[in-house]
Amino acid sequence: MPQKNIRLEVMQFLEKDVDKFVDEFLIPVEKIWQPSDFLPNSENENFFDEVKELREIAKDLPYDFWVVLVGDTITEEALPTYEAWLMDVEGVDNVERNGWSKWVRQWTGEENRHGDLLNKYLYLSGRVNMREVEMTTHHLINDGFDIGTGRDPYKNFVYTSFQELATYISHNRVSQIAKQYGDKKLSKLCKMIAGDEMRHHHAYSEFVNQIFKVDPSEMMLAFQYMMKQKITMPAVFLRESGEKISTAFEEFSNSAQKIGVYTAADYVDILRKLTEKWEIDKITNLTAEAEKARDYLMKLPDRMAKISERLVLPDETKIFKWVEPALAR
Repeated sequence: MPQKNIRLEVMQFLEKDVDKFVDEFLIPVEKIWQPSDFLPNSENENFFDEVKELREIAKDLPYDFWVVLVGDTITEEALPTYEAWLMDVEGVDNVERNGWSKWVRQWTGEENRHGDLLNKYLYLSGRVNMREVEMTTHHLINDGFDIGTGRDPYKNFVYTSFQELATYISHNRVSQIAKQYGDKKLSKLCKMIAGDEMRHHHAYSEFVNQIFKVDPSEMMLAFQYMMKQKITMPAVFLRESGEKISTAFEEFSNSAQKIGVYTAADYVDILRKLTEKWEIDKITNLTAEAEKARDYLMKLPDRMAKISERLVLPDETKIFKWVEPALAR
């Protein structure tokens, strides 16, 4: 039987538990926070006073911080690309509205709040060029992405397990930095977003855990495949207005590394956490090829750690159209 059919069978087997996954890892609309909970209320008479206070506090945040916050916002707002990609994964059927498509829609509903909240904060802060931000988001949705998973659910779930934890780290670190600069409102909203990302990470990593139980060798090979090609961030095709896809994402990543929001060491740490979470050293009934893949994965974190230690960041910081340096002073 072709392997892709086995993958479909596994997805159909796990689909019986989707409602349980939704109940465990997602929160009903009426109970979960909404963006307006953390922003000045435009219905209140003191709305403009609250906005003025928000803008005053935001003035103290440094340039690289704004670059990272804008990049995080754009990444979150490119959500249509991510939903479209996941809806095309083998085993997800949006036409028949099966259990997996229900998961994707409800996951999307939660994620959609992140870009909405961050965008409104940026707009009210007065510290960034919103038209440039909006054009970059527009470009990113137009350009889409290629995360190297194809329609393979195993590879996609490895990707989402990794990526959700990476976004948790990024939003949580931004929250900590905002707090250090006295922006408690921004710190709180980023912390709430980070909390969502961690829940979603637990969900996708549980999907992988369940697949390891029923198709261990192919799941191990999919994990190895994704780690060999490296996890590509969702905004890898990031570009500014009037420019082609080039080094913008790399420059954004440099800013994130400079202020310690997301570093090469974090990448290695996530890999360690996933190998431990899935207990790949204890998985049995593997083919010879999958055993070699496991050996590769067990040694990979230490190898990558040595490489990350040699990483040198450029001294110069790219001036993005989103944020003029003078605006951050």
